[in-house]
Amino acid sequence: MYAVITTGGKQEKVSQGQVVNVELLSVDEGGDVVFKPILIVDGEDVFTEGSELSAASVTGKVVGIAKGPKVVGFKYKSKARYRRKWGHRQKYSVVEITGINK
Repeated sequence: MYAVITTGGKQEKVSQGQVVNVELLSVDEGGDVVFKPILIVDGEDVFTEGSELSAASVTGKVVGIAKGPKVVGFKYKSKARYRRKWGHRQKYSVVEITGINK
C-alpha cells in the first residue's frame, strides 16, 4: 500500500514506515503532521477521485531537521569589476510516515 502526497509544491510517493525529506514545516520535532493524499494504491484498488479521497489522510511524525546541499551562485562581468557571490542551503523536515488511512 502506498500513497502520493502533496507538500511544499512537490509530490512524494510514500508508504508506511518510510522516512522522507519534505519542505520545512512549522511543526516542532516529535510533532504529528497530516498530509492530504492525491492517490492511494491498496493492492489492486486505486483511489484517485475526490469523493474517494475526502476521508483519506496520511499521517506522519516529524523526526528532525536536515540540510540540503550547499548551492553557490556567482555573477561576473568582464572589464566592469563586478563580481557577486552568494550561497544557499535549503532546510528540510524529516518526516516518518506512520499511517495511511483510506
